Amino acid sequence: MLSARSVFEEILDNDESFQLFCSIAASGESQGGWENGRIAALLPEGRRHLTAKVTRHGADEDKHGRIFNALLKKRGLAPVPVPPETDYTMLLEQKGIGLAHEKLRRQEPLTERDVVVYLAHSRVTEQRAADQMDMLVKYFGDHPEVGKAIRMICHDEDNHLAYCHEELLSLAAAGHGRTILDTLHECARAETRVYRDVSIAVMGHMGRILGWPKAKSAALASGVNALYAYERLGGWRRMVSLKMPERRDALGGPATSAAGFA
Repeated sequence: MLSARSVFEEILDNDESFQLFCSIAASGESQGGWENGRIAALLPEGRRHLTAKVTRHGADEDKHGRIFNALLKKRGLAPVPVPPETDYTMLLEQKGIGLAHEKLRRQEPLTERDVVVYLAHSRVTEQRAADQMDMLVKYFGDHPEVGKAIRMICHDEDNHLAYCHEELLSLAAAGHGRTILDTLHECARAETRVYRDVSIAVMGHMGRILGWPKAKSAALASGVNALYAYERLGGWRRMVSLKMPERRDALGGPATSAAGFA
């Protein structure tokens, strides 16, 4: 039976597909770590109180990258180059979503609006990450090789999402509500397209590695397109709503370590 669980089992059981999967994940997490580190360094005077939380966010992302690389190392595998069409973070930046790397490489302080853009972009992408990790925990939370890693990352992603909700609500109360709403909608529309394209590209690479028949690859692509259609019709709304989270001050403490992984 074709299911998300069976597809991921195939990917995990094959060294070459596992190598590509972990390399893609590690690259995206490491890039997110760099972005948050630069944002923390460039926060405007009026938002310096966020420095510790943004730094913690970046440290978590770096930790996730190390975890995926450690999973590779335990199998005696090295990271491989990430195909450009599977680089979710890069493709979002190319769509003008989030803060451009060119801006982050400069030493100029960010603006208040930049902070809104950063948090709105994070609200959308962390929703995607949390959804994916919830799915992986459901199917592989007890997996002897990857279970501990995905449970740890899932916990962190939930914290990141809670942080985005809380800080965006604070900014909305400070008068940025309209900008937040517009930015969330723009990010969500672009993210659903990029996620669709990246998912199809990743499944294409996995299909070639695992020797999937054309019918199976076509069925998986149809599933990705069906999800995209659902999200375009209204599923995207889960990415733009805001509510005060149960986890308050979710990034208020120090980052946890990757003990046992890296």
